[in-house]
Amino acid sequence: MMKTYTAFAQDMWLATGTREEVAAALRAMPEMERSSDLLVFDDEDGRQIDFDLRETPPVEEPPRPRGRPSLGVVAREVTLLPRHWDWLSEQPGGASAALRKLIDAARKAEGNGPARRNAAYRFITAIAGDRPHYEEAIRALYADDRARFETLSEGWPSAVRRHAIGLAWADDEAGGAKADTAP
Repeated sequence: MMKTYTAFAQDMWLATGTREEVAAALRAMPEMERSSDLLVFDDEDGRQIDFDLRETPPVEEPPRPRGRPSLGVVAREVTLLPRHWDWLSEQPGGASAALRKLIDAARKAEGNGPARRNAAYRFITAIAGDRPHYEEAIRALYADDRARFETLSEGWPSAVRRHAIGLAWADDEAGGAKADTAP
């Protein structure tokens, strides 16, 4: 799945797309009086990010080396009781494989709900933290009460509200605000 970003100019949706697509949309905009009126968010985790909008030639990445580091494997310390280590050592594939399977099973059972709610929380805090009913809307968000969230956020700018709903309830919504609210 391709990583996407969403840009807002003041409270209006501006663009959603890849880093390059959003950066191109931002470059095409007239300069804003206050740079703080232009916000860009990572759609995966809801964090506000900064784009370097200077035109730079693409840098060719060196080939990745073979082996596990190229797969993103990271070694870290895990502290367990002896009985846990004993159980892990009996599992097919060893301790690391067993831990990965347990984590994958837990993530699958949990679903993406908590991650989506956290992404929506970060987005809302950055762009709507001073809006009416903000705190109650956050409570509704974490209670997974979409109807209450929608009611509480009715007075918010449409693009902000729709993007928050798209982040929090991505399975129900086609994700985020769309172009009909662009400046």
